Amino acid sequence: MKRAVVVGGGITGLVAAYRLKTQAAKTSLPLDITVLEASPRLGGVLHSTRRDQFLLEGGPDCFLSNKPRGMELCEELDLANELISTRTEFRRSFIVRRGKLCPVPEGFYLLAPSQLRPFLSTELLSWRGKWRALLEPLLPSRSPDDESLASFVRRRMGQEVLDWLAQPLLAGIYAADPEKLSLQATFPLFIELEKKYGSVLLGLTKQKDETLLASGARYSLFMTFKNGMESLIHRLVERLDGVSLQTGTPAKHLRKSDAGWEIQLRDGKVLQANTVCLALPSHQSANLLELQNKALAEELRAIPYASSITLNLAFDAGSLQHPLDGAGFVTPAAERDVPIACTFVHQKFSGRAPAGSALLRAFVGGDAARTLMERDEKDVAAFVLEELSPLLGITRKPRWTAMERWPQTMPQYTLGHLQRILKIEETALGLPGLALAGNWQYGVGIPDCIRSAERAADALLAYSSSHFV
Repeated sequence: MKRAVVVGGGITGLVAAYRLKTQAAKTSLPLDITVLEASPRLGGVLHSTRRDQFLLEGGPDCFLSNKPRGMELCEELDLANELISTRTEFRRSFIVRRGKLCPVPEGFYLLAPSQLRPFLSTELLSWRGKWRALLEPLLPSRSPDDESLASFVRRRMGQEVLDWLAQPLLAGIYAADPEKLSLQATFPLFIELEKKYGSVLLGLTKQKDETLLASGARYSLFMTFKNGMESLIHRLVERLDGVSLQTGTPAKHLRKSDAGWEIQLRDGKVLQANTVCLALPSHQSANLLELQNKALAEELRAIPYASSITLNLAFDAGSLQHPLDGAGFVTPAAERDVPIACTFVHQKFSGRAPAGSALLRAFVGGDAARTLMERDEKDVAAFVLEELSPLLGITRKPRWTAMERWPQTMPQYTLGHLQRILKIEETALGLPGLALAGNWQYGVGIPDCIRSAERAADALLAYSSSHFV
């Protein structure tokens, strides 16, 4: 019997443990699996709670179904019948401009429009900004290997499209400054469109993938669970019978040993393992590897992270004058010093609030979150209400609020990110029996975490099969 230890009990770590268990069973590989989680609960940022018949999400509220491993895992776990999509009558969102909620133009795909008429009629841009964007097919194509998202949008579509469409939409995904984000690491599709067609606009109109052009945010692809995103965590834990799941057990250091690896815990205990998967934010993995491989630790620590805050607010329906006829809104950095995004939760997904009620979820991320992170919930709620009230016509205080802080949990895919990941992977090859996984590698979404976890688990299984059997 060989031991595999997974450090980190979030979605990535639990999927890695599940993959180790199921694949080891298929190949008759005798494997004892332990999951170590520093916090008192499993699941990481996937945190669903109920309060007064409201269903609250503290972290991500959905995942995209067009990345197959998310849906496939739901099928494997018999969770497919628990999935729901966004409510069809509210499949649009807004961007704040001059203190008003303006609809995102239908067919606008993150950085550029795929439909002409809605783009020309939007209130978000001046006519000068619209005509600048429509000149894009006439511009020369130069497609550098990597450039920032801001540079690309500015070069192809113009400054107004960057300020009033691309930046706020991207901030809702990465909570990052587009001046620093790598286009190659986040949306390589646009690089390919420019290279293949010489124009993003022409490329988008020629795309055959209907899911790409369905709408700006592809609302029909947003999936969640009837009882919240943490349903995925609960089902994984159910399927991990026989796996030792140890919460409140932080690791301190990782060292190579004759048998494989030693994991020193904060309480002084030492665990022996043949293989180890670090399913953690890269800076936490760096701390564990500092004494073993300083160069690898430095590369891992070089990936920057942002913090975020979510605040759920429960209202009586009559407390808001705005019709809330969409899924929510985002605020451009050009509009506010501390931009806020807000989901109209009870409109976006069914079963989130009792009749006669409204549930909003405000999100503050990136540099803006840093200014609020140390403030208590009462102060944050007062700040958020001050921002939301004129936009949504809030006339009464919420029944209650519920806040979650997520310090240093959102990796930033800055310029050169993919090259850094390749260097990390090459360096890690010198540490046999170790695998790294997480949303800091090749994607920040739930399906990306699943794919990362399974790739790490498969590498450890291959190593175990060749060395210990």
